[in-house]
Amino acid sequence: MELIYHIVNIFHRPHADPTHLILCSSPWPMLFIICSYLLFVLKLGRKFMDSREPFKLQRVLQIYNFMQVLYNSILLLGAVYYLITFRPHNLSCLTVMTSDNPLKNTDRLLSYAYYINKFIDLLDTVFIVLRKNYKQISALHLLHHLYMPISGYFIIRFNGFGGHIIVTGILNLFVHIIMYSYYYFASQRPNIKRNLWWKQYITILQMVQFVIIFVHCIWTLIQPKCEVSRFLIYMVIFMSVIMFIMFTNFFIHAYVWPKNHEITEKQKKF
Repeated sequence: MELIYHIVNIFHRPHADPTHLILCSSPWPMLFIICSYLLFVLKLGRKFMDSREPFKLQRVLQIYNFMQVLYNSILLLGAVYYLITFRPHNLSCLTVMTSDNPLKNTDRLLSYAYYINKFIDLLDTVFIVLRKNYKQISALHLLHHLYMPISGYFIIRFNGFGGHIIVTGILNLFVHIIMYSYYYFASQRPNIKRNLWWKQYITILQMVQFVIIFVHCIWTLIQPKCEVSRFLIYMVIFMSVIMFIMFTNFFIHAYVWPKNHEITEKQKKF
């Protein structure tokens, strides 16, 4: 009972950032969106599509993927320009900026824009359901799409905007630009989707991303007198390891084993 009391009591703490922005001031809108997403993807959407042919969403996908490339590119360029020009943070110890800092609003805006995009990313799975490509909805796919907005809310709630997750955000933006660029070209000509040679390298890039995040967390931990939340660092380490393992498993099953099987089959012929 005491443990439950302490867990519940955590939510009575004041918000780390007093700014009341949409999807940040209360967990209920975030939870409503996440629950609706799961209900549609796992149950209602599939039931709706049972008696229907897959929707032809080529134009919708082109627009969506192009807008995602544009959104992520603008955000990445803005963040890099901000970090290089004003140098508001020490990358070895990324603490949350104090509210009286004149750059706080810029820090908050960039972090909030990144957080909101994690909800827009959920549309990717909705389009998969409407096209009846259910095989694409793997455990890795769902975990990745759920973890980002959920963890984003709780990080903002208890840690504030920015801080240690800046490195994760920068890397993730870069990966998403490459990823949605691939999706855009694939949606242009669905028949050449398998011939886009750089598809497998997106997965490798994602794996490298988690390695860098892991190394940055360890680097932060060994910094003397660094006040970054240890709980936050350990959480990021844990998820970077889990995601790296899952992406590695996907890469092996999608690219390594099929090639080995193909080589074996060719050897049998000779």
